[in-house]
Amino acid sequence: MAVNPMAYEAQFFGFTPQTCMLRVYIAFQDYLFEVMAVVEGVMLKKLDGIPGCKISPPQIRKCTEKFLLFMKEYFDKLFVKMEEVLLQLVLEIPQNVLLPEDRVHEQYPCSKEEFQALQEELQQLQQQCRAEEAAAQALRAELEEQKAVRDELEQILQCFDGLENICREHGAGNFKESFALLTQSSKKLQDVLKEVEEKSRKMKQHDQLM
Repeated sequence: MAVNPMAYEAQFFGFTPQTCMLRVYIAFQDYLFEVMAVVEGVMLKKLDGIPGCKISPPQIRKCTEKFLLFMKEYFDKLFVKMEEVLLQLVLEIPQNVLLPEDRVHEQYPCSKEEFQALQEELQQLQQQCRAEEAAAQALRAELEEQKAVRDELEQILQCFDGLENICREHGAGNFKESFALLTQSSKKLQDVLKEVEEKSRKMKQHDQLM
């Protein structure tokens, strides 16, 4: 049996040519064994019908096995030649025959160096895609933060609008002016509070000295 691998033929046919030839060999061998078994049975029946025959069934079996061995050796020699012919002329794919998925290589051939360059370019593009995806994620996170800040500012503005409406309802005038006056008053109160705390501290120190 041939041992030369035929990978492209296996891809083309869907089975390896060696497997095909092995199945043919097994089929012929099984048929040979069946024929010899039938021949042996016929010979035994014929001998039973001959009066005074001195040939015993074990002798028939021995002769049958010897003839079977001869036929098998002869068949193996013939099968080797048949296998060579079938593998070279029937099961071998010509050089000009391509699978549909391999025709693209014929249309767009490239050398090993070009293929390596394409792989490097592909890796660079993949890295760029990953970097752009990371930048997009960071941008989305920043947009979410900006949206949260904008929502808080809108709430603050709504609060100011509500306070301004309340001031108008109570005749407090412009809310901005009122807020400015309130800020100044608060600052004055803080200054007065600091003065009171300072005087209180000095009085405590004076009492301790007395």
